[in-house]
Amino acid sequence: MKENEIAFLVDKSKHIRRLTIDSIGKLGVGHVGGCLSIVEALVVLYYKEMNINPQKPDMAGRDRFVMSKGHAGPALYAVLADKGYFEACLLDTLNRPETTLPSHCDMIRTKGIDMTAGSLGQGFSCAVGMAKGSKIKGDNSRIYTVVGDGESQEGQIWEAAMFAAQQKLNNLIGFTDYNKFQLDGGISEIVGLEPLDMKWKAFGWDVIVVQDGHDVKEIAEAIGKARQSEAKPTMIILNTIKGKGVSFAEAAGVTNHNMPVTEEQRIQALKELA
Repeated sequence: MKENEIAFLVDKSKHIRRLTIDSIGKLGVGHVGGCLSIVEALVVLYYKEMNINPQKPDMAGRDRFVMSKGHAGPALYAVLADKGYFEACLLDTLNRPETTLPSHCDMIRTKGIDMTAGSLGQGFSCAVGMAKGSKIKGDNSRIYTVVGDGESQEGQIWEAAMFAAQQKLNNLIGFTDYNKFQLDGGISEIVGLEPLDMKWKAFGWDVIVVQDGHDVKEIAEAIGKARQSEAKPTMIILNTIKGKGVSFAEAAGVTNHNMPVTEEQRIQALKELA
């Protein structure tokens, strides 16, 4: 990538973090940690890689994205608003009565959401099904999906992984948000995933490990490699920091999964991201 492209994506990531923490802060509580950890991946996908058209959200043959860790919906909403799928002022209605932006992604209520998610593991299975459907239709679309590391403890993830490999779904590219924490503690303390890369390889997937999951250049290069796969789906493992970019969220550690955000903290975060 050219330096100006990198600079654009870095600046856009900061902007998306501002929109995300602002909407959660105005509500007063939300899934801060897991939203902020996957911002760069979303930005690279939506501003560089995906074949989409916000003016034609149901365009045939478009690429699709599934936020399997559906609680990170607020970060995706920030991207969709910035891309023009809906008015940015709607971000202030996050998870409020009658909102079209619930805390977890809902394809019925929110324009631009390709699949409802919330029950961990199910979004990933749907992404696999969408990739298979695309193969049957021959529409050349790619399916992208983000799974959480805590979510990866679900058996349904691995059932779907086996099917995707068996079907040679090379149009499916997954991302693991490997921030090392889940709701109740550290991943390694609850059900460790290591060696995560070898697990995915054993299930028949190509695997790419991104050492810095917040480096837009590394992420873009990984996606480029994944697109070269001729007969396998690809899992890109992103080593990320939960709550990335906001000091009090990073410092909160495991408690930032779903945390209160005071008005003072909201203002502080916006200053840090200015």
